[in-house]
Amino acid sequence: MKDQARVVVIGGGIYGVNIAYHLAKMGWTDLVLLEKGEIASGESSHAAGLVTQFATSQTLMQFRKYSIDLYSSLGLFDHVGSLRLASSKEQLRELQRSVSRAKGIGMEVEIISPAEALRIMPQLSPENLYGAIYLPRDGHLDPYGTTTAMARMVREMGCEVHTNTRVTGIRLTPTGEVREVITDRGSIKCEHVVNATGLWGPRVAAMVGLHLPTTPVDHQHIALKAVPGNEFPHSTPCLRDPDNLVYMREEAGGLVIGGYEPNPKERWIDGVPWEHGGTSLPPDFERFEQLLEGAIRRIPFLERAQIITLICHPGAYTPDCQPILGPMAGVRGFWNACGMSLNGYGGAGGIGKLMAEWIVEGEPSLDIYAFRATRFGNYYANTYYAVERTRECVKYYYRLKFPHDENEWARPFRISPLHFRLQEYGAVFGEKYGWERVNYFQPGKPWRMAGADQRNWGWTKPPFFERVGVEHQAARERVAMFDLTSFGKIDLKGPGALPLLQRIADSNIDRPVGSAVYTQFLNTRGGVEADLTITRLGEDYFRIITGSAFISNDLGWIRMHILPGDPPVEVRDVTLDWACIALWGPKARQVLQKVTASDVSNQANPYMTAVWIDINGAPVLAQRVSYIGELGWELYTPCERALPVWDLLYDAGQEFGLEVGGYKVLDSLRLEKGYRYFTADVTPMEDPYSAGLGFCVDLDKGDFIGRAALLKIKERGLQHKLCTLVLDGEDFLPIYGGEAVYLNGRVVSRVRSGGYGYTVKRNIVYAYLPMELAKVGTRLEVDVFDAVHPAQVAPTVLFDPKGERLRM
Repeated sequence: MKDQARVVVIGGGIYGVNIAYHLAKMGWTDLVLLEKGEIASGESSHAAGLVTQFATSQTLMQFRKYSIDLYSSLGLFDHVGSLRLASSKEQLRELQRSVSRAKGIGMEVEIISPAEALRIMPQLSPENLYGAIYLPRDGHLDPYGTTTAMARMVREMGCEVHTNTRVTGIRLTPTGEVREVITDRGSIKCEHVVNATGLWGPRVAAMVGLHLPTTPVDHQHIALKAVPGNEFPHSTPCLRDPDNLVYMREEAGGLVIGGYEPNPKERWIDGVPWEHGGTSLPPDFERFEQLLEGAIRRIPFLERAQIITLICHPGAYTPDCQPILGPMAGVRGFWNACGMSLNGYGGAGGIGKLMAEWIVEGEPSLDIYAFRATRFGNYYANTYYAVERTRECVKYYYRLKFPHDENEWARPFRISPLHFRLQEYGAVFGEKYGWERVNYFQPGKPWRMAGADQRNWGWTKPPFFERVGVEHQAARERVAMFDLTSFGKIDLKGPGALPLLQRIADSNIDRPVGSAVYTQFLNTRGGVEADLTITRLGEDYFRIITGSAFISNDLGWIRMHILPGDPPVEVRDVTLDWACIALWGPKARQVLQKVTASDVSNQANPYMTAVWIDINGAPVLAQRVSYIGELGWELYTPCERALPVWDLLYDAGQEFGLEVGGYKVLDSLRLEKGYRYFTADVTPMEDPYSAGLGFCVDLDKGDFIGRAALLKIKERGLQHKLCTLVLDGEDFLPIYGGEAVYLNGRVVSRVRSGGYGYTVKRNIVYAYLPMELAKVGTRLEVDVFDAVHPAQVAPTVLFDPKGERLRM
């Protein structure tokens, strides 16, 4: 084993060998791959080997499509096709919605009838079969053979592969760069380390002081002998039946069957033993029995099949069931590719390629915001929360979870200082990033935590529709108050604060103290990596306000862009220090002025400024911003003073018709105003100009990350832009985002976000359109549950287009 390499890949499963393979293909052959056991001796040894390209995420679909193409080109893949069934009316509607979303990201797929599904796979029972999708390019592979074949190719390209070599430590430089990997067979000096160790990911990350919240959760699958007279041919499609919680594929005329249990079992939460390898753990037939019963319901003659073996093996799952990819703040040159158990061999090829590009070129080529290793906050180090959230996510991997359903496990976990007061108003709480947040209110009814509520009304108009309309009307016509304490809050202090923000923001942050700037952080391609507000509180003191779910990624982005030699800057998460009360609506100033002697006139506190005011002795930062397009403030006060401030405002607002509001209504209000929602309307793959955020960009302030790309985009001109579409008619439609947009029967886009605008009385959606279609009045169609609805391009802003109400 050599003692120096450019990169060391730790882990000899399908992800480690894929990353090594693609690095070598890009010319990085000064590479050593280390595996503590044999190749494919961890999670990869127990994989079922099913691979589908079906996905409703564009990034996942690209990962899977590339993986299939790669395995096919290497002669490692059987294209037997796949069927995904709907065994209930609700699942058929979900399948229709998924197909529309898949079409919107470029996949050619259609719902097929039960009769067509039975023709493709006649072994199926027709009972409770409502429809299916069939993907002929899907199939399966031999997990062990595929992994070892790719490891062999890595060797043949000039890299070293060492088995039975366990990493025992990783040495860093005093400034936090990777320097050396220490093993039980010697040390290797290197510039980059890739953690692709599956179940052992957290233990390897801990060697450099990082925390990865993956939880080992048992996954079981069974092998059944062929039933005489009912043997499955090798060409049998892979089968997925989410209602029955199972997947299946043919093996030796019988079937391999796995699935996702309603009550998943975790183990080894303090760390997977190093000695664990490819051996099966003691299986639990009682837990698996309900899955086998589901398989028998779909293929009844399986009741006569003999069991060959039941295998139990833990997989590495994350709290949101998405992979953990990329670097984390504090350690340069350390890359993660962990938490892959729900992506398996289908994700490995595409993720391997992306990770190699990221390491070599410095930036990922796809939108992997939802997969970034920086997305999990410190509270995911709480074992109870991380484990319960992971188990619940695995439970719903096949089980239908409606868009309005909320997480139910590990709640409540974080609450606002106003939580118990909100209960008194009949709050219905949802959950975001561990926070209990009000979805809407039911005055006169007991408060509750929302859970699997949508199971009660299905895909129809939600029962809270009218109540949200009441909250909407109050904000537009009178005044509404919201608890936004869960907003992320980041303080930057010191002489390095302004230079850092000028380098990473696309707006000019060097403005007078008291200025609030709406801005974005960009990648080098000009894509948007963060969407936030920065307020200057002092000469060297800035506060960032960001979304509840974005703060960890934003913190990671900021910290990873502090360069050696930068002036000192302190970056601190102050979310828990400050409550946030939003007071918005035409009468907001009248309410606020009643509780403070401070001047809150337009002259004293203009739009996009922040001033300190006093409310009954409580210091309050009155930040004149609005996410709904109305006059108003975000009022920040220390958490211990929040309740008295809220009560004073609430009491003062009664004569003005004040209503308390929840997060459901915010979407309706912002859609009417043309306001974007980050990760839906704008992502790392879109630039500010295309997203309609060009007004934030200041190309004259000096260099910043993404500036060169924006100059090229301006010179080239826009190829597409985000447009507002309104659907014909005033009746509510269940639009959730991702639906395909058609022109004359041809898919031209997909819905980024959508909802009902109560003031304009229309269903509103945002979609990126080619410039030739992005003209007001262009007629299009939107696919909502397999039915096309006429729509047309409307002005970007449907309500108060000049923004006069904001500036009153």
